[in-house]
Amino acid sequence: MTNKTGRFAILEQFLADGIHYMFGNPGTSEEGFLDAIREYPDLKYILTLQESVAVMAADGYARATKKPALVQIHSTPGLGNAIGALYQAYRGHSPLVVIGGDAGIRYQAMDAQMAGDLVAFAEPVTKWSTMVMEPSSLLRVLRRAIKMAATPPMGPVYVCLPIDILDAPVVEEVRPTSIPSTRVLPDEQLLNTAATILASANKPMIFVGDGVAYSAAQNELTRVAELLGAEVWEADAGELNMSYAHPLYQGMTGHMFGDRSRPITTRGDVNLICGTYLLPEVFPELGNIFAPGAKVIHIDLNAYEIAKNHPVDLAMVSDPKLTLTHIATILEAVMTPEQKEAAKKRTLEIAQAKETAHNHQLAGDRQIQDVVPLHFSRFTAELVNHLPKDAIIFDEALTSSPELTRYLTPTTPEHYFLTRGGSLGVGIPGAIGAKLANPDKTVIGFTGDGAAMYTIQALWSAARHHVDAKFVICNNRSYRLLQINIQAYWQERRIQQHEYPLSFDLSKPEINFVELARSMGVEAVRVEKTQEIVPAIQKALTHKGPFLIDVVVEADVHPELIGVKCGQ
Repeated sequence: MTNKTGRFAILEQFLADGIHYMFGNPGTSEEGFLDAIREYPDLKYILTLQESVAVMAADGYARATKKPALVQIHSTPGLGNAIGALYQAYRGHSPLVVIGGDAGIRYQAMDAQMAGDLVAFAEPVTKWSTMVMEPSSLLRVLRRAIKMAATPPMGPVYVCLPIDILDAPVVEEVRPTSIPSTRVLPDEQLLNTAATILASANKPMIFVGDGVAYSAAQNELTRVAELLGAEVWEADAGELNMSYAHPLYQGMTGHMFGDRSRPITTRGDVNLICGTYLLPEVFPELGNIFAPGAKVIHIDLNAYEIAKNHPVDLAMVSDPKLTLTHIATILEAVMTPEQKEAAKKRTLEIAQAKETAHNHQLAGDRQIQDVVPLHFSRFTAELVNHLPKDAIIFDEALTSSPELTRYLTPTTPEHYFLTRGGSLGVGIPGAIGAKLANPDKTVIGFTGDGAAMYTIQALWSAARHHVDAKFVICNNRSYRLLQINIQAYWQERRIQQHEYPLSFDLSKPEINFVELARSMGVEAVRVEKTQEIVPAIQKALTHKGPFLIDVVVEADVHPELIGVKCGQ
Protein backbone atom coordinates (compact mmCIF):
# COMPACT_ATOMS: atom_id res chain seq x y z
CA MET A 1 0.00 0.00 0.00
CA THR A 2 2.83 2.47 0.69
CA ASN A 3 3.74 2.53 -3.02
CA LYS A 4 0.22 3.42 -4.09
CA THR A 5 -1.65 6.69 -4.24
CA GLY A 6 -5.15 7.43 -3.07
CA ARG A 7 -6.80 6.86 -6.45
CA PHE A 8 -5.92 3.17 -6.17
CA ALA A 9 -6.53 2.88 -2.44
CA ILE A 10 -10.13 4.10 -2.59
CA LEU A 11 -10.97 1.35 -5.09
CA GLU A 12 -9.40 -1.26 -2.84
CA GLN A 13 -11.40 0.14 0.07
CA PHE A 14 -14.67 -0.24 -1.83
CA LEU A 15 -13.83 -3.82 -2.76
CA ALA A 16 -12.91 -4.57 0.86
CA ASP A 17 -16.43 -3.48 1.78
CA GLY A 18 -18.03 -5.80 -0.77
CA ILE A 19 -18.90 -3.03 -3.24
CA HIS A 20 -18.66 -4.33 -6.80
CA TYR A 21 -20.56 -1.70 -8.83
CA MET A 22 -19.85 1.97 -9.30
CA PHE A 23 -22.72 3.89 -10.93
CA GLY A 24 -21.46 7.07 -12.49
CA ASN A 25 -20.91 9.75 -15.08
CA PRO A 26 -17.26 10.67 -15.62
CA GLY A 27 -15.65 14.07 -15.30
CA THR A 28 -12.17 15.53 -15.57
CA SER A 29 -11.59 15.74 -11.81
CA GLU A 30 -12.36 12.02 -11.40
CA GLU A 31 -10.40 10.71 -14.36
CA GLY A 32 -7.47 9.49 -12.25
CA PHE A 33 -9.34 6.88 -10.23
CA LEU A 34 -11.63 6.04 -13.16
CA ASP A 35 -8.48 5.22 -15.13
CA ALA A 36 -7.33 3.00 -12.25
CA ILE A 37 -10.51 0.87 -12.36
CA ARG A 38 -8.96 -1.20 -15.16
CA GLU A 39 -6.66 -2.76 -12.54
CA TYR A 40 -9.63 -3.94 -10.46
CA PRO A 41 -11.88 -6.14 -12.64
CA ASP A 42 -14.11 -7.02 -9.69
CA LEU A 43 -15.28 -3.40 -9.56
CA LYS A 44 -17.58 -2.75 -12.50
CA TYR A 45 -18.35 0.75 -13.71
CA ILE A 46 -21.96 1.31 -14.85
CA LEU A 47 -21.84 4.27 -17.20
CA THR A 48 -24.86 6.57 -17.20
CA LEU A 49 -25.39 9.66 -19.32
CA GLN A 50 -26.54 11.99 -16.56
CA GLU A 51 -25.86 12.10 -12.82
CA SER A 52 -29.48 11.70 -11.76
CA VAL A 53 -29.59 8.37 -13.63
CA ALA A 54 -26.49 7.19 -11.77
CA VAL A 55 -28.03 8.06 -8.40
CA MET A 56 -31.39 6.46 -9.22
CA ALA A 57 -29.84 3.26 -10.58
CA ALA A 58 -27.74 3.01 -7.43
CA ASP A 59 -30.89 3.65 -5.41
CA GLY A 60 -32.53 0.62 -7.05
CA TYR A 61 -29.44 -1.49 -6.40
CA ALA A 62 -29.21 -0.40 -2.75
CA ARG A 63 -32.88 -1.12 -2.16
CA ALA A 64 -32.59 -4.57 -3.71
CA THR A 65 -29.47 -5.51 -1.73
CA LYS A 66 -30.12 -3.53 1.49
CA LYS A 67 -26.43 -2.58 1.34
CA PRO A 68 -24.52 0.60 0.46
CA ALA A 69 -24.28 1.38 -3.25
CA LEU A 70 -21.52 3.50 -4.77
CA VAL A 71 -22.16 6.54 -6.98
CA GLN A 72 -19.55 8.64 -8.79
CA ILE A 73 -20.47 12.14 -9.95
CA HIS A 74 -18.57 15.14 -11.33
CA SER A 75 -17.87 18.29 -9.33
CA THR A 76 -20.14 21.34 -9.16
CA PRO A 77 -22.32 20.89 -12.29
CA GLY A 78 -22.50 17.14 -11.73
CA LEU A 79 -23.55 17.52 -8.13
CA GLY A 80 -26.13 20.06 -9.22
CA ASN A 81 -27.57 17.55 -11.69
CA ALA A 82 -27.77 14.92 -8.95
CA ILE A 83 -29.52 17.01 -6.28
CA GLY A 84 -33.13 15.96 -7.10
CA ALA A 85 -32.21 12.29 -7.20
CA LEU A 86 -30.25 12.63 -3.98
CA TYR A 87 -33.30 14.17 -2.36
CA GLN A 88 -35.30 11.10 -3.40
CA ALA A 89 -32.67 8.81 -1.87
CA TYR A 90 -32.49 10.96 1.27
CA ARG A 91 -36.26 10.87 1.90
CA GLY A 92 -36.29 7.16 1.09
CA HIS A 93 -33.32 6.34 3.37
CA SER A 94 -31.27 4.67 0.63
CA PRO A 95 -27.70 3.85 1.74
CA LEU A 96 -25.76 5.55 -1.04
CA VAL A 97 -22.08 6.48 -0.93
CA VAL A 98 -21.64 9.35 -3.37
CA ILE A 99 -18.14 10.42 -4.32
CA GLY A 100 -17.34 13.48 -6.41
CA GLY A 101 -14.21 15.10 -7.64
CA ASP A 102 -12.61 18.52 -7.24
CA ALA A 103 -9.72 20.11 -9.09
CA GLY A 104 -7.67 20.23 -5.89
CA ILE A 105 -7.35 21.87 -2.51
CA ARG A 106 -4.48 24.02 -3.78
CA TYR A 107 -6.85 25.73 -6.25
CA GLN A 108 -9.68 26.53 -3.84
CA ALA A 109 -8.60 30.14 -3.27
CA MET A 110 -8.72 30.84 -7.01
CA ASP A 111 -12.52 30.73 -7.52
CA ALA A 112 -11.77 29.05 -10.84
CA GLN A 113 -14.01 27.30 -13.36
CA MET A 114 -16.35 24.81 -11.61
CA ALA A 115 -15.50 26.17 -8.18
CA GLY A 116 -18.24 25.87 -5.59
CA ASP A 117 -18.96 24.97 -2.00
CA LEU A 118 -19.61 21.31 -2.81
CA VAL A 119 -20.06 20.23 0.79
CA ALA A 120 -22.70 22.91 1.31
CA PHE A 121 -24.44 21.96 -1.96
CA ALA A 122 -24.88 18.39 -0.81
CA GLU A 123 -25.70 18.96 2.87
CA PRO A 124 -29.50 19.46 2.54
CA VAL A 125 -29.98 16.19 0.62
CA THR A 126 -27.53 13.91 2.40
CA LYS A 127 -27.09 12.36 5.80
CA TRP A 128 -23.47 13.57 5.87
CA SER A 129 -21.47 15.75 3.50
CA THR A 130 -17.71 16.25 3.68
CA MET A 131 -14.47 16.86 1.78
CA VAL A 132 -11.24 14.97 2.43
CA MET A 133 -8.65 17.60 3.36
CA GLU A 134 -5.67 15.44 4.34
CA PRO A 135 -4.25 12.38 2.50
CA SER A 136 -3.65 10.47 5.72
CA SER A 137 -7.39 10.53 6.47
CA LEU A 138 -8.65 9.50 3.01
CA LEU A 139 -9.67 5.93 3.83
CA ARG A 140 -10.75 6.85 7.34
CA VAL A 141 -13.27 9.30 5.90
CA LEU A 142 -14.52 6.81 3.32
CA ARG A 143 -15.07 4.17 6.00
CA ARG A 144 -16.95 6.70 8.11
CA ALA A 145 -19.12 7.55 5.11
CA ILE A 146 -19.91 3.89 4.40
CA LYS A 147 -20.75 3.32 8.05
CA MET A 148 -23.04 6.34 8.19
CA ALA A 149 -24.83 5.39 4.99
CA ALA A 150 -25.45 1.85 6.25
CA THR A 151 -26.47 2.67 9.83
CA PRO A 152 -30.12 3.48 10.63
CA PRO A 153 -31.50 5.89 9.78
CA MET A 154 -29.80 5.05 6.52
CA GLY A 155 -29.30 7.60 3.79
CA PRO A 156 -26.96 8.99 1.15
CA VAL A 157 -23.62 10.51 2.08
CA TYR A 158 -21.38 12.72 -0.07
CA VAL A 159 -17.58 12.72 -0.02
CA CYS A 160 -15.63 15.19 -2.14
CA LEU A 161 -12.25 13.78 -3.24
CA PRO A 162 -9.87 16.49 -4.51
CA ILE A 163 -7.33 15.38 -7.11
CA ASP A 164 -4.31 16.31 -5.02
CA ILE A 165 -5.58 14.12 -2.16
CA LEU A 166 -6.02 11.17 -4.52
CA ASP A 167 -2.56 11.68 -6.06
CA ALA A 168 -0.82 11.65 -2.67
CA PRO A 169 0.82 8.46 -1.33
CA VAL A 170 -1.36 6.30 0.90
CA VAL A 171 -0.29 5.77 4.50
CA GLU A 172 -3.48 4.09 5.75
CA GLU A 173 -4.28 0.38 5.69
CA VAL A 174 -7.24 -0.86 3.69
CA ARG A 175 -9.62 -2.76 5.94
CA PRO A 176 -13.37 -3.43 5.94
CA THR A 177 -15.61 -0.80 7.46
CA SER A 178 -16.97 -1.53 10.93
CA ILE A 179 -20.76 -1.24 10.81
CA PRO A 180 -22.41 -1.49 14.25
CA SER A 181 -25.35 -3.76 14.94
CA THR A 182 -28.59 -1.94 15.75
CA ARG A 183 -30.46 -5.03 16.95
CA VAL A 184 -31.45 -3.38 20.24
CA LEU A 185 -34.41 -3.99 22.55
CA PRO A 186 -36.26 -1.60 24.87
CA ASP A 187 -36.50 -2.07 28.60
CA GLU A 188 -38.70 -5.05 29.53
CA GLN A 189 -41.06 -2.83 31.48
CA LEU A 190 -41.68 -0.70 28.39
CA LEU A 191 -42.45 -3.81 26.35
CA ASN A 192 -44.95 -4.99 28.97
CA THR A 193 -46.59 -1.57 29.08
CA ALA A 194 -46.85 -1.43 25.30
CA ALA A 195 -48.41 -4.89 25.11
CA THR A 196 -50.89 -4.06 27.87
CA ILE A 197 -52.02 -0.88 26.09
CA LEU A 198 -52.36 -2.73 22.77
CA ALA A 199 -54.30 -5.60 24.34
CA SER A 200 -56.85 -3.16 25.78
CA ALA A 201 -57.70 -1.63 22.40
CA ASN A 202 -61.20 -1.79 21.01
CA LYS A 203 -60.04 -0.44 17.65
CA PRO A 204 -56.28 -0.96 17.27
CA MET A 205 -54.57 0.60 14.24
CA ILE A 206 -51.04 -0.04 12.95
CA PHE A 207 -49.05 2.35 10.76
CA VAL A 208 -45.78 1.11 9.27
CA GLY A 209 -42.97 2.19 6.99
CA ASP A 210 -39.75 0.90 5.55
CA GLY A 211 -38.08 0.48 8.92
CA VAL A 212 -40.05 -2.78 9.05
CA ALA A 213 -38.58 -4.02 5.77
CA TYR A 214 -35.02 -2.98 6.59
CA SER A 215 -35.29 -4.86 9.87
CA ALA A 216 -36.83 -7.87 8.03
CA ALA A 217 -39.72 -7.67 10.47
CA GLN A 218 -42.56 -8.49 8.06
CA ASN A 219 -43.49 -11.76 9.79
CA GLU A 220 -43.32 -10.22 13.25
CA LEU A 221 -45.49 -7.29 12.18
CA THR A 222 -48.06 -9.65 10.68
CA ARG A 223 -48.14 -11.70 13.86
CA VAL A 224 -48.83 -8.64 16.03
CA ALA A 225 -51.52 -7.44 13.62
CA GLU A 226 -53.24 -10.83 13.69
CA LEU A 227 -53.13 -11.03 17.48
CA LEU A 228 -54.77 -7.60 17.71
CA GLY A 229 -57.12 -7.81 14.74
CA ALA A 230 -55.71 -4.45 13.64
CA GLU A 231 -55.85 -2.67 10.30
CA VAL A 232 -52.34 -2.14 8.91
CA TRP A 233 -51.63 0.99 6.88
CA GLU A 234 -48.37 2.07 5.29
CA ALA A 235 -47.07 5.62 5.54
CA ASP A 236 -43.97 6.88 3.74
CA ALA A 237 -43.25 3.39 2.43
CA GLY A 238 -41.65 1.98 -0.69
CA GLU A 239 -40.61 -1.49 0.42
CA LEU A 240 -42.74 -4.60 1.01
CA ASN A 241 -43.53 -4.28 4.72
CA MET A 242 -46.51 -6.65 4.71
CA SER A 243 -48.12 -8.81 2.06
CA TYR A 244 -50.67 -6.79 0.13
CA ALA A 245 -52.78 -9.95 -0.03
CA HIS A 246 -53.14 -10.23 3.75
CA PRO A 247 -56.70 -9.44 4.90
CA LEU A 248 -55.45 -6.90 7.45
CA TYR A 249 -53.30 -4.94 5.00
CA GLN A 250 -55.26 -1.86 3.95
CA GLY A 251 -52.92 0.11 1.68
CA MET A 252 -51.36 3.54 2.02
CA THR A 253 -52.39 6.65 3.86
CA GLY A 254 -52.70 9.74 1.70
CA HIS A 255 -49.69 10.92 -0.25
CA MET A 256 -50.74 14.45 -1.08
CA PHE A 257 -53.41 15.77 1.30
CA GLY A 258 -53.74 15.39 5.06
CA ASP A 259 -57.53 15.52 4.90
CA ARG A 260 -57.44 12.23 2.96
CA SER A 261 -55.43 10.54 5.72
CA ARG A 262 -57.23 11.94 8.77
CA PRO A 263 -60.34 9.72 8.42
CA ILE A 264 -57.94 6.78 8.71
CA THR A 265 -55.77 8.01 11.56
CA THR A 266 -58.75 9.01 13.71
CA ARG A 267 -60.33 5.53 13.68
CA GLY A 268 -58.26 3.93 16.41
CA ASP A 269 -58.27 4.14 20.17
CA VAL A 270 -54.73 2.68 20.23
CA ASN A 271 -52.25 3.39 17.43
CA LEU A 272 -49.01 1.48 16.91
CA ILE A 273 -46.46 3.20 14.65
CA CYS A 274 -43.43 1.23 13.50
CA GLY A 275 -40.58 2.15 11.20
CA THR A 276 -42.02 5.41 9.87
CA TYR A 277 -43.33 8.80 10.85
CA LEU A 278 -46.81 10.31 10.71
CA LEU A 279 -47.63 11.73 8.35
CA PRO A 280 -45.65 12.29 5.14
CA GLU A 281 -48.14 14.09 2.88
CA VAL A 282 -47.18 17.11 0.82
CA PHE A 283 -49.97 19.13 2.47
CA PRO A 284 -50.24 17.51 5.92
CA GLU A 285 -52.84 18.04 8.60
CA LEU A 286 -51.61 20.78 10.94
CA GLY A 287 -53.84 19.79 13.84
CA ASN A 288 -54.24 16.54 15.76
CA ILE A 289 -54.42 13.47 13.53
CA PHE A 290 -55.59 11.00 16.20
CA ALA A 291 -58.92 10.53 17.93
CA PRO A 292 -59.32 12.39 21.25
CA GLY A 293 -57.87 10.28 24.04
CA ALA A 294 -56.28 7.74 21.68
CA LYS A 295 -53.01 6.18 22.81
CA VAL A 296 -49.96 6.22 20.53
CA ILE A 297 -46.99 3.83 20.67
CA HIS A 298 -44.00 4.41 18.36
CA ILE A 299 -41.17 1.98 17.58
CA ASP A 300 -38.30 3.13 15.35
CA LEU A 301 -34.53 3.15 15.12
CA ASN A 302 -34.77 6.75 13.89
CA ALA A 303 -35.30 8.77 17.04
CA TYR A 304 -35.74 11.97 15.03
CA GLU A 305 -39.00 10.74 13.53
CA ILE A 306 -40.61 9.74 16.85
CA ALA A 307 -43.05 12.44 17.99
CA LYS A 308 -41.66 14.75 15.30
CA ASN A 309 -45.07 16.20 14.52
CA HIS A 310 -47.61 14.54 16.82
CA PRO A 311 -47.61 13.45 20.48
CA VAL A 312 -46.60 9.90 21.41
CA ASP A 313 -47.50 8.20 24.69
CA LEU A 314 -44.85 5.48 24.59
CA ALA A 315 -41.68 5.82 22.48
CA MET A 316 -39.03 3.14 21.91
CA VAL A 317 -35.84 3.63 19.91
CA SER A 318 -35.29 -0.01 19.04
CA ASP A 319 -35.12 -2.65 16.35
CA PRO A 320 -38.60 -3.37 14.91
CA LYS A 321 -37.99 -7.10 14.45
CA LEU A 322 -36.85 -7.84 18.00
CA THR A 323 -39.33 -5.42 19.56
CA LEU A 324 -42.35 -6.80 17.69
CA THR A 325 -41.25 -10.35 18.49
CA HIS A 326 -41.30 -9.63 22.22
CA ILE A 327 -44.55 -7.67 22.06
CA ALA A 328 -46.25 -10.57 20.28
CA THR A 329 -45.05 -13.03 22.91
CA ILE A 330 -46.32 -10.80 25.71
CA LEU A 331 -49.66 -10.22 23.93
CA GLU A 332 -50.27 -13.97 23.68
CA ALA A 333 -49.73 -14.23 27.42
CA VAL A 334 -51.70 -11.21 28.63
CA MET A 335 -54.69 -11.05 26.29
CA THR A 336 -57.85 -12.38 27.88
CA PRO A 337 -60.10 -14.89 26.06
CA GLU A 338 -62.55 -12.05 25.47
CA GLN A 339 -59.85 -9.84 23.95
CA LYS A 340 -58.68 -12.66 21.68
CA GLU A 341 -62.23 -13.32 20.53
CA ALA A 342 -62.77 -9.62 19.82
CA ALA A 343 -59.55 -9.59 17.76
CA LYS A 344 -60.78 -12.53 15.68
CA LYS A 345 -64.09 -10.78 15.09
CA ARG A 346 -62.32 -7.59 13.97
CA THR A 347 -60.11 -9.58 11.61
CA LEU A 348 -63.13 -11.25 10.01
CA GLU A 349 -64.92 -7.93 9.53
CA ILE A 350 -61.84 -6.27 8.06
CA ALA A 351 -61.24 -9.22 5.72
CA GLN A 352 -64.84 -9.23 4.49
CA ALA A 353 -64.80 -5.50 3.80
CA LYS A 354 -61.49 -5.80 1.91
CA GLU A 355 -62.74 -8.70 -0.20
CA THR A 356 -65.94 -6.83 -1.06
CA ALA A 357 -63.99 -3.77 -2.16
CA HIS A 358 -61.58 -5.90 -4.21
CA ASN A 359 -64.40 -7.72 -5.97
CA HIS A 360 -66.03 -4.38 -6.76
CA GLN A 361 -62.76 -3.19 -8.35
CA LEU A 362 -62.46 -6.36 -10.42
CA ALA A 363 -66.06 -5.98 -11.60
CA GLY A 364 -65.31 -2.42 -12.65
CA ASP A 365 -62.26 -3.60 -14.58
CA ARG A 366 -64.32 -6.21 -16.44
CA GLN A 367 -66.73 -3.54 -17.62
CA ILE A 368 -63.94 -1.64 -19.38
CA GLN A 369 -61.66 -4.52 -20.40
CA ASP A 370 -62.35 -4.10 -24.13
CA VAL A 371 -62.40 -0.30 -24.17
CA VAL A 372 -59.91 1.55 -26.37
CA PRO A 373 -57.88 3.53 -25.41
CA LEU A 374 -56.92 0.82 -22.97
CA HIS A 375 -57.27 0.95 -19.23
CA PHE A 376 -54.05 -0.22 -17.60
CA SER A 377 -55.89 -2.91 -15.64
CA ARG A 378 -56.42 -4.74 -18.94
CA PHE A 379 -52.66 -4.95 -19.48
CA THR A 380 -51.80 -6.04 -15.92
CA ALA A 381 -54.58 -8.65 -15.88
CA GLU A 382 -52.80 -10.32 -18.82
CA LEU A 383 -49.27 -9.73 -17.56
CA VAL A 384 -49.86 -11.64 -14.33
CA ASN A 385 -50.55 -14.80 -16.36
CA HIS A 386 -47.11 -14.73 -17.97
CA LEU A 387 -44.72 -13.50 -15.27
CA PRO A 388 -42.61 -15.91 -13.20
CA LYS A 389 -43.71 -16.12 -9.59
CA ASP A 390 -40.44 -14.61 -8.39
CA ALA A 391 -40.51 -11.60 -10.72
CA ILE A 392 -39.36 -8.30 -9.22
CA ILE A 393 -41.41 -5.15 -9.79
CA PHE A 394 -40.07 -1.60 -9.60
CA ASP A 395 -43.20 0.54 -9.49
CA GLU A 396 -43.23 4.14 -10.66
CA ALA A 397 -46.57 3.67 -12.39
CA LEU A 398 -47.97 6.44 -10.14
CA THR A 399 -51.64 6.91 -11.12
CA SER A 400 -51.62 3.46 -12.74
CA SER A 401 -50.12 1.80 -9.66
CA PRO A 402 -53.48 0.68 -8.18
CA GLU A 403 -54.23 -1.28 -11.35
CA LEU A 404 -50.72 -2.76 -11.24
CA THR A 405 -50.86 -4.03 -7.66
CA ARG A 406 -54.46 -5.21 -8.02
CA TYR A 407 -53.24 -8.01 -10.29
CA LEU A 408 -49.50 -8.25 -9.56
CA THR A 409 -50.19 -8.26 -5.82
CA PRO A 410 -46.93 -7.79 -3.86
CA THR A 411 -46.48 -10.58 -1.34
CA THR A 412 -42.73 -11.27 -1.08
CA PRO A 413 -40.05 -9.03 0.47
CA GLU A 414 -37.36 -7.74 -1.93
CA HIS A 415 -39.68 -8.40 -4.89
CA TYR A 416 -41.61 -5.12 -4.97
CA PHE A 417 -40.23 -1.58 -4.80
CA LEU A 418 -42.43 1.50 -4.94
CA THR A 419 -41.14 4.94 -5.84
CA ARG A 420 -40.66 7.20 -2.84
CA GLY A 421 -39.27 10.63 -2.10
CA GLY A 422 -41.19 12.68 -4.67
CA SER A 423 -38.69 12.92 -7.55
CA LEU A 424 -39.79 11.66 -10.95
CA GLY A 425 -37.76 9.37 -13.17
CA VAL A 426 -36.69 6.47 -10.95
CA GLY A 427 -38.73 3.74 -12.70
CA ILE A 428 -36.27 2.90 -15.49
CA PRO A 429 -32.92 3.39 -13.68
CA GLY A 430 -34.32 1.84 -10.49
CA ALA A 431 -35.21 -1.33 -12.39
CA ILE A 432 -31.70 -1.39 -13.88
CA GLY A 433 -30.20 -1.30 -10.39
CA ALA A 434 -32.59 -3.99 -9.13
CA LYS A 435 -31.72 -6.23 -12.09
CA LEU A 436 -27.98 -5.88 -11.49
CA ALA A 437 -28.66 -7.01 -7.91
CA ASN A 438 -30.82 -9.93 -9.13
CA PRO A 439 -29.34 -11.13 -12.44
CA ASP A 440 -31.22 -14.44 -12.37
CA LYS A 441 -34.71 -12.98 -11.89
CA THR A 442 -37.16 -11.21 -14.17
CA VAL A 443 -37.23 -7.50 -13.30
CA ILE A 444 -39.80 -5.09 -14.72
CA GLY A 445 -39.77 -1.34 -14.18
CA PHE A 446 -43.04 0.55 -14.58
CA THR A 447 -43.16 4.28 -15.13
CA GLY A 448 -45.35 6.95 -16.65
CA ASP A 449 -44.62 8.76 -19.88
CA GLY A 450 -43.91 12.03 -18.08
CA ALA A 451 -41.65 10.40 -15.49
CA ALA A 452 -39.85 8.36 -18.14
CA MET A 453 -38.72 11.49 -19.96
CA TYR A 454 -36.77 12.64 -16.89
CA THR A 455 -34.32 9.74 -17.26
CA ILE A 456 -35.05 8.14 -20.63
CA GLN A 457 -31.30 8.03 -21.35
CA ALA A 458 -31.08 5.25 -18.76
CA LEU A 459 -32.17 2.91 -21.57
CA TRP A 460 -28.78 3.49 -23.19
CA SER A 461 -27.05 2.29 -20.02
CA ALA A 462 -29.23 -0.84 -19.97
CA ALA A 463 -28.23 -1.62 -23.56
CA ARG A 464 -24.54 -0.81 -23.06
CA HIS A 465 -24.21 -3.07 -20.03
CA HIS A 466 -26.55 -5.82 -21.30
CA VAL A 467 -28.93 -5.37 -18.37
CA ASP A 468 -31.81 -7.72 -19.17
CA ALA A 469 -34.50 -5.64 -17.46
CA LYS A 470 -37.93 -4.99 -18.95
CA PHE A 471 -39.68 -1.62 -18.93
CA VAL A 472 -43.34 -0.65 -19.25
CA ILE A 473 -44.47 2.91 -20.01
CA CYS A 474 -47.98 3.72 -18.75
CA ASN A 475 -48.56 6.24 -21.49
CA ASN A 476 -51.50 8.56 -20.79
CA ARG A 477 -49.88 11.50 -22.64
CA SER A 478 -50.15 13.70 -19.58
CA TYR A 479 -49.05 14.50 -16.08
CA ARG A 480 -52.10 12.63 -14.85
CA LEU A 481 -51.18 13.01 -11.18
CA LEU A 482 -51.34 16.80 -11.53
CA GLN A 483 -54.73 16.52 -13.19
CA ILE A 484 -55.99 14.54 -10.22
CA ASN A 485 -54.43 16.86 -7.66
CA ILE A 486 -55.83 20.05 -9.19
CA GLN A 487 -59.32 18.63 -8.79
CA ALA A 488 -58.74 18.68 -5.04
CA TYR A 489 -57.47 22.26 -5.35
CA TRP A 490 -60.61 23.31 -7.22
CA GLN A 491 -62.85 21.61 -4.70
CA GLU A 492 -61.06 23.10 -1.68
CA ARG A 493 -61.26 26.60 -3.10
CA ARG A 494 -64.75 26.18 -4.60
CA ILE A 495 -63.53 26.72 -8.14
CA GLN A 496 -65.82 25.35 -10.81
CA GLN A 497 -64.26 22.42 -12.66
CA HIS A 498 -62.93 23.28 -16.10
CA GLU A 499 -60.32 22.13 -18.61
CA TYR A 500 -57.01 21.07 -17.12
CA PRO A 501 -54.06 23.40 -17.68
CA LEU A 502 -52.39 22.53 -20.97
CA SER A 503 -49.06 22.43 -19.12
CA PHE A 504 -50.28 19.06 -17.78
CA ASP A 505 -50.88 17.79 -21.35
CA LEU A 506 -48.02 15.91 -23.09
CA SER A 507 -49.95 14.81 -26.17
CA LYS A 508 -48.38 17.19 -28.71
CA PRO A 509 -45.90 16.57 -30.12
CA GLU A 510 -46.41 12.87 -29.54
CA ILE A 511 -43.49 11.05 -27.90
CA ASN A 512 -42.55 7.88 -29.78
CA PHE A 513 -41.07 5.69 -27.08
CA VAL A 514 -40.45 2.81 -29.47
CA GLU A 515 -38.18 4.93 -31.67
CA LEU A 516 -36.52 6.47 -28.64
CA ALA A 517 -35.76 3.05 -27.15
CA ARG A 518 -34.47 1.60 -30.41
CA SER A 519 -32.22 4.60 -30.97
CA MET A 520 -30.49 3.67 -27.71
CA GLY A 521 -30.21 -0.05 -28.45
CA VAL A 522 -33.33 -1.26 -26.63
CA GLU A 523 -35.96 -3.27 -28.50
CA ALA A 524 -39.53 -2.00 -28.01
CA VAL A 525 -43.16 -2.36 -29.06
CA ARG A 526 -46.22 -0.15 -28.75
CA VAL A 527 -49.53 -1.51 -27.44
CA GLU A 528 -52.75 0.29 -28.31
CA LYS A 529 -55.30 -2.54 -28.71
CA THR A 530 -56.30 -5.51 -26.58
CA GLN A 531 -55.11 -8.06 -29.14
CA GLU A 532 -51.62 -6.55 -29.03
CA ILE A 533 -51.15 -7.09 -25.28
CA VAL A 534 -50.25 -10.78 -25.07
CA PRO A 535 -47.85 -10.83 -28.09
CA ALA A 536 -46.03 -7.80 -26.64
CA ILE A 537 -45.67 -9.43 -23.22
CA GLN A 538 -44.43 -12.69 -24.71
CA LYS A 539 -41.93 -10.88 -26.92
CA ALA A 540 -40.60 -8.85 -24.00
CA LEU A 541 -40.16 -11.83 -21.68
CA THR A 542 -38.46 -14.05 -24.26
CA HIS A 543 -36.19 -11.31 -25.62
CA LYS A 544 -32.57 -11.54 -24.46
CA GLY A 545 -31.72 -8.06 -23.32
CA PRO A 546 -33.59 -4.94 -22.24
CA PHE A 547 -37.05 -4.47 -23.73
CA LEU A 548 -39.64 -1.69 -23.51
CA ILE A 549 -43.42 -1.85 -23.90
CA ASP A 550 -45.20 1.44 -24.54
CA VAL A 551 -48.79 0.92 -23.35
CA VAL A 552 -51.14 3.67 -24.55
CA VAL A 553 -53.90 4.11 -21.97
CA GLU A 554 -56.96 6.30 -21.59
CA ALA A 555 -56.32 9.98 -21.02
CA ASP A 556 -57.85 13.43 -20.83
CA VAL A 557 -55.76 15.36 -23.35
CA HIS A 558 -56.45 17.99 -25.99
CA PRO A 559 -53.72 18.17 -28.65
CA GLU A 560 -56.04 20.28 -30.79
CA LEU A 561 -55.74 23.13 -28.27
CA ILE A 562 -51.96 23.12 -27.94
CA GLY A 563 -50.48 26.05 -29.85
CA VAL A 564 -53.93 27.57 -30.33
CA LYS A 565 -54.50 29.12 -26.92
CA CYS A 566 -52.27 32.10 -26.22
CA GLY A 567 -49.83 31.38 -23.41
CA GLN A 568 -50.55 27.66 -23.46
